[in-house]
Amino acid sequence: MSELRTDRLVLRGWRPSDLDPWAAMNADPVVREYFPEVLTRAQSEASVARFQAGLDRRGWGWWAVEIAATGEFIGFAGLDPVEDGMPFTGVEAGWRLARPAWGNGFATEAARAAVTHAFEELGLAEVLAVTAAGNRRSRAVMDRLGMTYDPADDFDDPEIPESPLRRSVVYRLRSRDHDHRSGAL
Repeated sequence: MSELRTDRLVLRGWRPSDLDPWAAMNADPVVREYFPEVLTRAQSEASVARFQAGLDRRGWGWWAVEIAATGEFIGFAGLDPVEDGMPFTGVEAGWRLARPAWGNGFATEAARAAVTHAFEELGLAEVLAVTAAGNRRSRAVMDRLGMTYDPADDFDDPEIPESPLRRSVVYRLRSRDHDHRSGAL
């Protein structure tokens, strides 16, 4: 399994010590504002098991993210194949951080490392990012990554019950448009 490093972050496999802060993060209604619900501890545990299984199977996926200088777990970032039933296919980049980590550029830094890995190591031609239409913070990260948005790609997420959160947007970044010099070290 690959581990990604940036100047300030390590994207790595999941450890048992990540579970408590991950569960706390998923129980935070502000962190989960653009999701239908907060997660229980059991749901958080199950997600960690799925994430680690994906990393073990493919060598890439949803990595745990820690601050390199301190080893503090701050969330997750990475890549995942788009789920069946979506109106598009490909590999999605994503991220989610605990609130204390917000506002430091960590989401952009982690996402950039994952996207660079997708292009340079996996040889992908394109990476997608998806979020609720109203999620300005995630859309700002997508913009900083150089991703492009086309309103024609907007869709109602079939996995989200009828609510304002259902309307989703898709951003795209093609390998040829990515500045490979700005990724992981």
